[in-house]
Amino acid sequence: MPPVPRLTSSLKRAGFALLLIAACARPALAAATFDEVKREFRPSDTLILARDGEVIQRLRTDATVRRGQWVALADVSPALRTAMVLSEDKRFYEHSGVDWRAVSAAAWGNLWNTKTRGASTLSMQLAGLLDEDWRANAGGRSLTQKIGQTVSAQVLETRWRKDQILEAYLNLVPFRGEIVGIDALSRTLFGKAAHGLDEREAAIAAALVRAPNAKTAQVTQRACGVLKTIQAPAKVDCDGLDLFATAALQRKAFDASEGIAPHLARRLISVRAEPVKAMRGKTSTSTSSVRTATSTLRAPLQRFAVQTLSQQLRELRGRHVEDGAIVVLDNATGEVLAWVGSSGELSSAAEVDGVLALRQPGSTLKPFLYAQAIAEKRMTAASLLDDSPANIQTAGGLYIPQNYDHQFKGLVSARTALGASLNVPAVRTLVMVSPDAFQKQLAAVGIPLKESGDYYGYSLALGSSEVSLLSLANAYRTLANGGRYSATSLVRKPKPEFKPALDPGAAFIVTDIMADPLARARTFGTDSILTTRFWTAVKTGTSKDMRDNWAMGFSQRYTVGVWVGNSGGAPMWDVSGTSGAAPIWAALMNYLHRAEPSRAPTPPAGLVLARTQFGNQLEASRDEWFVKGTEQALFAINSIADGAHSKPARGQKRIKNAAPEDEIAPRITAPTSGTIIALDPDIPPTRQRVSFSAQGHNLRWVMDGKPFARGEQTQWLPWPGRHVVQLLDANGKVVDEIRLEVRGAGIKTAASQR
Repeated sequence: MPPVPRLTSSLKRAGFALLLIAACARPALAAATFDEVKREFRPSDTLILARDGEVIQRLRTDATVRRGQWVALADVSPALRTAMVLSEDKRFYEHSGVDWRAVSAAAWGNLWNTKTRGASTLSMQLAGLLDEDWRANAGGRSLTQKIGQTVSAQVLETRWRKDQILEAYLNLVPFRGEIVGIDALSRTLFGKAAHGLDEREAAIAAALVRAPNAKTAQVTQRACGVLKTIQAPAKVDCDGLDLFATAALQRKAFDASEGIAPHLARRLISVRAEPVKAMRGKTSTSTSSVRTATSTLRAPLQRFAVQTLSQQLRELRGRHVEDGAIVVLDNATGEVLAWVGSSGELSSAAEVDGVLALRQPGSTLKPFLYAQAIAEKRMTAASLLDDSPANIQTAGGLYIPQNYDHQFKGLVSARTALGASLNVPAVRTLVMVSPDAFQKQLAAVGIPLKESGDYYGYSLALGSSEVSLLSLANAYRTLANGGRYSATSLVRKPKPEFKPALDPGAAFIVTDIMADPLARARTFGTDSILTTRFWTAVKTGTSKDMRDNWAMGFSQRYTVGVWVGNSGGAPMWDVSGTSGAAPIWAALMNYLHRAEPSRAPTPPAGLVLARTQFGNQLEASRDEWFVKGTEQALFAINSIADGAHSKPARGQKRIKNAAPEDEIAPRITAPTSGTIIALDPDIPPTRQRVSFSAQGHNLRWVMDGKPFARGEQTQWLPWPGRHVVQLLDANGKVVDEIRLEVRGAGIKTAASQR
């Protein structure tokens, strides 16, 4: 009989292939123990841990697959274990890797062209998952692959326990699309952990193993069959299973990231120099391949920061504020203790990390400016600065700084100017220091600017540059450390590397000013929210058009930085320095020091505490800190200088036969004709003014042919364009005339501001 020799020849070839494959497979599988496979398992997610090991964020780091954490067999629901075994390998606990009864049935079915379930056991399927050589391609497995898979399954059975085989299979088997493993399936389709799956959910999971990409109707049909193997067929009711399966297959409950620190998680993964580690179990019999990255965050503090930001922004909702960010630093180490990048669901741009985004810092740069001026001995904390209208000549025209409330305080000390956050004295200080020198000082404390100081000009004193919350907070931490700078860190380090960035004496004096409630009383009152029951130093800031609001400050141990605003750059409505970010800052400081004291720093060498008085009762006498050699007992304006403005300069023409008060010919003294005025982009246009002054009496001012003011001095709301300004005497005669040009954006209407 001709067929017999051919069959015998085929069996011989198969037997030879079997021996060859067995010889190759045994050494390969001998090295693949259960523990090693478990260690090599790589979830698509990384767990971000707080400093104490608590999970604070789950972040997807592998976009090619959706694979959850390794799930122990004991943590898989009994319903799922039963459904998987009965559906895929009902004699799993009886055979030694190959179900020869199923093989015979499959062979008989193939002989008669009868459709059968197939003979692949769970062990054989696992062998295919572990070794890509035995995996089926588009045309199915070849004879060699089938034999190799069979031998590998038998080897697995000799080295692994049954529970290990089932556990590995459930964690490695593909279910649907990119979903691999029971953890990802349970969380994606059913929104729960694997231990919570019921029989209906387990039936759908088992049905997906056979046909991962089948249509919903086929999945429902197969799931119904699985239910009948689990329960008595007469008790199975598949009505409604199709709707349940449809809803499950459409779910995407397993988000790419979940937790309380999404922005920190992404930052931590991106900056880690070493690879993400696998956290190994503590027992000797098993290991866990959970991908983890340990951060420096304090989990309770992070939760409190998230909650506090959300609560404050809900209260500010009616003022057109939807975004915010928080960072908390350890002063000694630079470790980040809290990192809140956005307001989450309250924000329309929740993915934007407000801790790293560049924003205009407003007045929060002023402490570094005054510290530089004090270090260079250009001023002291008691030096008198003139808070009055100023027209500062620049290459592009006049720069006219204004205070936030459009009011001027006159002569004030540098302590008051910084504490009350007065703008004009800050600009006058920058004139002394120079923008380029200030830019270099900012870089030294960790605030690099994109452009040179001259690019920003004198508006740099009012925060016209862009900085990140993280770099700004770390600069304040530099003040807290007496002028010493070190980088921040998201991972635990043994010891930070400090370097000098600011004069220690100047840093102490500026810190003392920011901690002085009386210094900020003129703007914030004596009992503002910035005043804490323990020692703190704090500064607020608001950028142009109320687009950014800041509260930056530190205690003995912690630095807290808060920003609120809108990620899209839209202005806020009526948000002040104490109503926006400051309440969040105060709440965090109170939380940090609920059981921990905070004491004022010790003054460094080279400082002198001296009693200081002010002439004309400008300010109350007090003890003031000075850099040694700059101390002074009395600060006053010379009486000769006080009367200088009342004396006419020699050589001016006089009016013949005029009364003494009319001897001086009326004329415009400021500004001069040909002046170019540049509108300050950092100050709302409606708050900017140009000051006009003249000498004479009974004067009237005319702008472009229209009267607009009377008297010797007046202010004008600038409008872009070329203008003619005329001065009229009491008889309506034009006695002087100047021409000027205003450059910059036009003034916004009230409607546009809203």
